[in-house]
Amino acid sequence: MAQKPSIPKGTRDFGLSEMAERNYIFDTIRSVFRTYGYAQIETPAMENLSTLLGKYGDEGDKLLFRILNSGDAFADADLSAGSAAITRQVCEKGLRYDLTVPFARYVVQHQNEISFPFKRYQIQPVWRADRPQKGRYREFYQCDADVVGSTSQLNELELVQIVDTVFNKLGISVTVKINNRKVLTGLAEIAGFPDKVVDITVAIDKLDKIGLDAVKAEMAERGLSEAAIAVIEPVLGLSGSTAEKLALMRGLLGGGSASGIVSETGLKGIDELEELFGLIDAASVSNKVEIDLSLARGLNYYTGAIFEVKANDFAIGSICGGGRYDNLTGIFGLPGLSGVGISFGADRIYDVLKGLDKFPPSLATSTTLLFANMDAAVLPYLIPVAAALRREGIACEIYPEAGKLKKQFDYADRKGIPFISINGSDEASSGTVGIKNLSTGEQQKFPAGDLKSIIGFLGK
Repeated sequence: MAQKPSIPKGTRDFGLSEMAERNYIFDTIRSVFRTYGYAQIETPAMENLSTLLGKYGDEGDKLLFRILNSGDAFADADLSAGSAAITRQVCEKGLRYDLTVPFARYVVQHQNEISFPFKRYQIQPVWRADRPQKGRYREFYQCDADVVGSTSQLNELELVQIVDTVFNKLGISVTVKINNRKVLTGLAEIAGFPDKVVDITVAIDKLDKIGLDAVKAEMAERGLSEAAIAVIEPVLGLSGSTAEKLALMRGLLGGGSASGIVSETGLKGIDELEELFGLIDAASVSNKVEIDLSLARGLNYYTGAIFEVKANDFAIGSICGGGRYDNLTGIFGLPGLSGVGISFGADRIYDVLKGLDKFPPSLATSTTLLFANMDAAVLPYLIPVAAALRREGIACEIYPEAGKLKKQFDYADRKGIPFISINGSDEASSGTVGIKNLSTGEQQKFPAGDLKSIIGFLGK
């Protein structure tokens, strides 16, 4: 019995129309990256586990896909050890979880070949051993732009502008949410639990998913006292203008909370947010940008501004996110090199565009003109005409088998080809080409060498 074909859960095949739509997303993002001076690099799908582990926090590390060593990976393994120890013995490599950690590895490894500030973009797949659900896949593409070697918040502004431009081009209305990890560190300090900043950020990062009560319960499970949670809770629901939110937080972090503790780190974060929002105001960004002091983002390497982007008209998780990281390259032996980056979730953006019917209808058409195959004797006449049009950038094809016209018209219809050229011995002897517009029914004949008129009729 033949095996039924299938693919792993959380992965997808992409057909002709899907690939055209996905390339529309990639090309749009790529074009915007380039206008801000970002150049493209690529890194391997797999990295050494020593590169990946310890960079994403405990929860992120659990989602790494590990790759068994070549050969009999278990031959020399101590199978009496625990599962974690066995895994370390038999797996030395893993599939990348994101593009930022491999980028940090790349910068350190190639530091003598690149100039700083270094601006790069990457459009490649990543893998996470997550539970598949709507908008969450095990294999998905990220479109990243990062700049390292500069602490200027002009870089953060550019990322906001890139987000604004990309989604304007795609026709998606979004809200950009911004916070600062230093503010979250300050929040942990004034709550009296400076060593629990990771626990606090991991918990409040789930606010949208599980709600306030569940977040408070998780913080309690992670060892925070009721008094500490009472200090944190009001911040998670702050409302008002940017200036009002920052003023209130400045008061709390400056000693105005119930604990009376002053957090210099938190106040530095407020200063950075004020500077960034001043730059954003000057840039006249068209999409909504707001401060969200409950925004945490779960990755441990963020140290400054953090971003998250959500679609306003479609229910799905964040479709873009990122932030500043000061210590990531230090892990690989190059300390003191600050960076900031943003990542577009291409798969979620695809779902939004599909759900809102925002893809241009012309994307499904890969061929503009089909030359019907009426008679093998006419092919030597048609082949040079098709070749000349292709040199002019016109996508055209010749139907491979001579046969009934109905079959060839059906082929054009199924592929969404808008024009067909039907030529026999009369056209060949007179040196003309007949072309029909399949949507309007209009048809004309042109001299075979008059490419300008032919291209004009095709609307190109």
